[in-house]
Amino acid sequence: MPRLFAPSARNTNWLLIVGFLALGYALYLRYLVIEQSSVALACEAGLRTWQCAARKLATALYDRSAFGAVALVAAVLNLIRPSVVLVAVALAAGGLGIVLYNVDLSALAIALTLVSLARRAPGAE
Repeated sequence: MPRLFAPSARNTNWLLIVGFLALGYALYLRYLVIEQSSVALACEAGLRTWQCAARKLATALYDRSAFGAVALVAAVLNLIRPSVVLVAVALAAGGLGIVLYNVDLSALAIALTLVSLARRAPGAE
């Protein structure tokens, strides 16, 4: 029976850290920076802080569905050739995309990432 692609315990710990950091930052960005009317008004008035820059960048990436697109590309590449790095990219971009309103492509990418765990591990055949 062929060995399935499964991250090691160390890799799983790193993937958990990447996933929780991406999810935590996305929640912070959405609820405390993007949706706060006081921050929005200050940024529109010309305030130059890292929060305003992050808000502007997140809004620009949302308009182009960049979170979902990056997650989907990483998930498809991971489905073709499994790699822990691609799982981490798909997990981080998918988490950011789901929380920051790019749900369609991000959810598809997360589903493909889960399916990729049923693939054979890369190796000599």
